[in-house]
Amino acid sequence: MITKIITAFVTGVFFTFFLDFFFILGLFLNYIKAQDIDIYYNVLFADHQNFFVFFILASLLGYLFIFFKNNKITVLVFFAALVLVNLTQIPSIGKSVGEMLFSKENQIITSGKQTFIGTLVYEGRNKIWFKDDELQKIIIIQKDSINE
Repeated sequence: MITKIITAFVTGVFFTFFLDFFFILGLFLNYIKAQDIDIYYNVLFADHQNFFVFFILASLLGYLFIFFKNNKITVLVFFAALVLVNLTQIPSIGKSVGEMLFSKENQIITSGKQTFIGTLVYEGRNKIWFKDDELQKIIIIQKDSINE
């Protein structure tokens, strides 16, 4: 029984990574690249994993694939999830989801003697992409130069 539970979880992890790949790919193509944010897909994928949601989904999918007896429903649920995550491949949806996840409006950032007011477009590991309201363009600010 323990082996079957472990198999179910590993199977769920595999299928969850499959879904996650396409979800993040849509965000990468339709939000990150559209904003000219210079990061690699792998960094985006690794930095923006919600492990709580990931493990819940992995457990659910693992249960469906290993323990659930109705294969038609299992395939239907997975196909519906696949269609849902692939909606981020549509440019307008991918951009909207990216904005919901990554951008923060009405932010004030001080770097050295300069103060910027605008929208935080994306916060990376070492840099912040920020759209300044006054300049009307995206500026890149090193995180270590931001005044706390």
